[in-house]
Amino acid sequence: MIEISNFDHIGIRISDREKSVTFYELLGFEMIADGGFDHGHPLVMVHPSGININLLGPATANPGENILMDETPKYPGITHLAVKVKDAAATEAFVTANNIAITGRREFRGTTTIFIRDPDRNVLELVGPGPSVATLIAEHVHQEND
Repeated sequence: MIEISNFDHIGIRISDREKSVTFYELLGFEMIADGGFDHGHPLVMVHPSGININLLGPATANPGENILMDETPKYPGITHLAVKVKDAAATEAFVTANNIAITGRREFRGTTTIFIRDPDRNVLELVGPGPSVATLIAEHVHQEND
């Protein structure tokens, strides 16, 4: 076993630097370094929560599309980034006030989750307070099997 302490960063390929940086800044991320975006190196953005994303690009195919989530064939790969938020209602109000489309939602055992997309349709799952999604799924599966 490898002793992992936490995620260090998440890399997200983007097609439009300005649109993506503006979107993630709206969510509270701050760009702390441009590693050479035009040469395929990351824009490093950090959220006050400590979450670090690397925006990579520029994408050379299918700008603004998400083949992992939007195509009928199901390709392997990371389909979304899920983050816990402190207040589900306040988060939804912020998203709505900033004209960010909610592309999905789920309420399960008191935990409210909404899904949004960045400019390249990468999915962000915003999970409200309550048990982790892993705990909720495990409890649900165990109840069905009993």
